[in-house]
Amino acid sequence: MKAVVLKDKMKKGDKIAPLYYEEIETPQPKKGEVLVRLHYAAVNRRDVFIRYGAYPGIEVPSVLGSDGAGVIAALGEGVSNIAVGSEVVINPALDWGDNIDYPQAEHTVLGVPSNGTYAQYVTVPAENVLQKPSHLTLEEAAAIPLGALTAYRAVVTKGEVKPSDTVIIPGVGGGVATFALQIAVAKGATVFVTSSSDEKIAYAKELGATGGVNYRNKDWVKQLKALSGGANLSIDSIGGSTFNDLIYLAKPGSKIVSFGATLGPVEQVVMPRIFFKQLHILGTTMGSASEFKSMIDFYEAHKLKPVIDGVYDLQDIENVHEKMDKGKVFGKMVLKIPHD
Repeated sequence: MKAVVLKDKMKKGDKIAPLYYEEIETPQPKKGEVLVRLHYAAVNRRDVFIRYGAYPGIEVPSVLGSDGAGVIAALGEGVSNIAVGSEVVINPALDWGDNIDYPQAEHTVLGVPSNGTYAQYVTVPAENVLQKPSHLTLEEAAAIPLGALTAYRAVVTKGEVKPSDTVIIPGVGGGVATFALQIAVAKGATVFVTSSSDEKIAYAKELGATGGVNYRNKDWVKQLKALSGGANLSIDSIGGSTFNDLIYLAKPGSKIVSFGATLGPVEQVVMPRIFFKQLHILGTTMGSASEFKSMIDFYEAHKLKPVIDGVYDLQDIENVHEKMDKGKVFGKMVLKIPHD
């Protein structure tokens, strides 16, 4: 089969580890697994971070890609919960375990160290595929898994968002932030966003955001405080100085849920702002199998569709990753898998 392979970890002097589009052996499903003939995959920032060596557990050679949707091509021994020919979406959270609060030690994410979805075929445990929601195309379904699962756990499980809540989501335009916006709006919350792009803020308003501010403005924090009145819930993937800004924007007794730190460590935290405000600061990543099913059911019940920035050929992966690395994206970038 054709696949995009990471052969080497990033070496000193490299700008980024190279990728290779080539023929590799088609996998066969083992006991309890299914073989999925992928039609579409999607790109996550995780994929780029792996190429920079900024992710634990990197093994080479490996096929990148966590998100994907396609058709069941074969069943491993003992699989009876899904039929060959079924259109499915893949849950990339492998071996989470039975405890919803946190994953077991064996938990990994599909696509390095295990072979992922930048390929014509992938094998996954049968429990990690669900029927594609009927209102979504395979292209749309492929865009959902990692980002929407992360957002659902952050907004619903950890954030316990309510219709009366004011939610702040910095850095809208990224995949998870955009899913978080959709989910919070569908839950009835009032949502405010930040971005370096006025165009992205305008698009967020089309998706249901009440307002937003451009963080390139010197006094953006005060502008957002005046606009929103403060947050009952903030969903943060930025970290760095922005996390301190979210503490300032937080209402007493509110929550900040963190799932990333693109700006790096948080420095000079003013601790009294946390304890005098009685804040709840919660960490989260990915999600459990039950949360993945709840997220898929939620998207089907509300007829939500992912925001797709564009659809690209798998062979064009280097340019796609460069676009993501530069932040020139709103929503998800989807890869079309060739089967010629």
